Amino acid sequence: MPENLTDRTHSEPGARRVRLAIPVVLFTVLVIAILTLVGIGARYWTRGDFNVIHALLILFLSINLVICYWEVCLFLRRDYIERRTEYWRKRWRETGRKPAIEFLTTKIPLTRVLSPTVWADVWATYSQFDGSYADRRTYGYTVDIANGFVTPLPTLILYAAFTFDILPALVAGIVGVMLFWQLTYITSVYWVSFFSANRQTRISRGDMYIYIWAMNSPWVLFALLGLYVSIRLIVNGDYSVLGY
Repeated sequence: MPENLTDRTHSEPGARRVRLAIPVVLFTVLVIAILTLVGIGARYWTRGDFNVIHALLILFLSINLVICYWEVCLFLRRDYIERRTEYWRKRWRETGRKPAIEFLTTKIPLTRVLSPTVWADVWATYSQFDGSYADRRTYGYTVDIANGFVTPLPTLILYAAFTFDILPALVAGIVGVMLFWQLTYITSVYWVSFFSANRQTRISRGDMYIYIWAMNSPWVLFALLGLYVSIRLIVNGDYSVLGY
């Protein structure tokens, strides 16, 4: 019997249905959408306009806040993740269903949507494609924990600064350069560490493109956009790059 209630409600045919539950993927999308719409809506409410660059960065910052929480869960439930990695590996062999897909479609009770134990399965399922997250000695594990604890504050600062123009452009630009360069760098090094260890030989080409390239690309592409905006904030000394 799985230790996590999410598995019980999703995968056990005779299990009692849990009321007021929501699929993992739907809850995640809703949280990101709400955070993004709050930022875009706040700008429209205060200034009466919409800016594409602002919207893209608010979307990315919202995603990063969610991921930061998951990364904190990676630290808080590190022992549990190691056990769950083996569970999902065995379950994949038995059912033929990819653990990531099964977890994302699992329903979780609303009373547990903030449970670190629930979100530990993000890493246990991702470990099927990259075992770094079930091994505390690896770069991927360490750098993601660091991201989870270090970047929420600058993320929130930039979220507010980009939306309300509450900081001098120079200050916001400096914070942005620090944050976005860090995200670009650590993601690039993560890819290097993944391929240097030949982990791509243990997964299919399709899984590599989806789970290694596509899922990590936003932390380079959006971060490069953020880096450009931050440099413009410093050089221009105002928020004109964001339409202010």
